[in-house]
Amino acid sequence: MPSPSAELTLANARVVAPDRVFVGAVLVRDGMIADISEGARAPAGAVDCEGDHLLPGLVELHTDNLERHLHPRPGVDWPRRAAVAAHDAEFAAGGATTVLDALRLGSTTGEDLAALALEALEAIGQLRALDLLRADHFVHLRCELTAPELVAEFDALHGEDRLRLISIMDHTPGQRQFASLDQYVLYYRDKKGFTDAQLDAHIAEAKALQEAHGAPNLAAMVARMRGARFAIASHDDATEAHVAESAALGAGIAEFPTTLEAARASRAAGMRILMGAPNVLRGKSHSGNVSALELARDGLVDILSSDYAPASLLLAAFKLAEEVEGWTLPRAVACVTRNPAEAVGLDDRGAIEIGRRADLARVYHVERLCVTRGLWRAGRQVL
Repeated sequence: MPSPSAELTLANARVVAPDRVFVGAVLVRDGMIADISEGARAPAGAVDCEGDHLLPGLVELHTDNLERHLHPRPGVDWPRRAAVAAHDAEFAAGGATTVLDALRLGSTTGEDLAALALEALEAIGQLRALDLLRADHFVHLRCELTAPELVAEFDALHGEDRLRLISIMDHTPGQRQFASLDQYVLYYRDKKGFTDAQLDAHIAEAKALQEAHGAPNLAAMVARMRGARFAIASHDDATEAHVAESAALGAGIAEFPTTLEAARASRAAGMRILMGAPNVLRGKSHSGNVSALELARDGLVDILSSDYAPASLLLAAFKLAEEVEGWTLPRAVACVTRNPAEAVGLDDRGAIEIGRRADLARVYHVERLCVTRGLWRAGRQVL
């Protein structure tokens, strides 16, 4: 990676500040934003952004992308460091300077997810020590309540010093994300290639696991989250009762509420609402749940996550600003920068303001195309 410059000016850019967009320049000194000025002039020695947008570096809270690189196909294991490097590069290309890598805990199919998570964390640590990572990587543990080994796996990992978020999940068919069993059947028939008989057996087993382990695991996790140093998120809440349970856990983030009712209840409970950027781009949920655009029109979106598609973050932010009444570009960009950063206690980044860390993305945007033409993390160019 290039060495950081003591001083850097990014000029002739469309600067996306917290409250407005203007043509101007950002002065970076010792990794921090030292000054912001207006005007199209690019002084000698400055990086001429040629009218591109200059955004804060994007902040991702929930991505399944690392696991996709670790296991690109069923039965295929990729070299761990190579998988992390490819995942990191993909997010950098999408303008992200901070990524919370979502790692699952609690297998209901016999996978050793804790071992996989530990291997991934070791690989991330090795690449960080070699100074080969473009983004700043933290940890998000996704905890499946119905899994027999969840608590033991969580105990093995929750001491990780870069842990910033845990989410509490229950993917039992017939509720939450898959309240419609028809949608569940369609999804798993396509994803797993199950026959009808295999699906029936899978659904029956999932319901039995919930009955046996859901309540005990929830009680154990509640005890472990008292006084937590990490943020807590609900996942796929569908009803007011679900939201009440999440609020009692201390959840400050509502991940992917599946109904308008749950989103409104989450807002009333003081939670930040996180929705999928792919949902915004497609105009609908892949599993038949509430549209993120519908929630945005109701003012019920605070954070966007790329979920399974890293390139969706930038595109979704611009789409919100261009197509949803009442949404400005600064408001939309805050959903992929400042809001997620502050939700997990990373208050030093996420906005183009004097005194903030100089995490900056130079982005070319036209219609449905976003290209990151430059990326700086703490004033250091990483792309």
